[in-house]
Amino acid sequence: MTSTYRPNESKREEFRRYLEKGGVVDSITRALVALYEEAEKPHNASEFVRRYMGATGPDTAEMETIKNELMVTREKYEELLRENETLKEKLQKYEGGQ
Repeated sequence: MTSTYRPNESKREEFRRYLEKGGVVDSITRALVALYEEAEKPHNASEFVRRYMGATGPDTAEMETIKNELMVTREKYEELLRENETLKEKLQKYEGGQ
């Protein structure tokens, strides 16, 4: 049983060294320490860590705002398309009458 256990341990150890060498362990540790030291804990801890580590992109609240804006913009677009069709029909009537 130890013979099958050792290769897994060596792979884990190799992966751990890889993470340490790449600075991943230090980055995660700094982010977790910053979270620990926060006087008022954020509602979403993973979002805090993501932002602390410099992840780009909007957070959840920003995404909700963007989604709502997109929905409103699509509705306005559909409304303008309908208005455009109505105006085209009116224009055809006036041009056809002359």
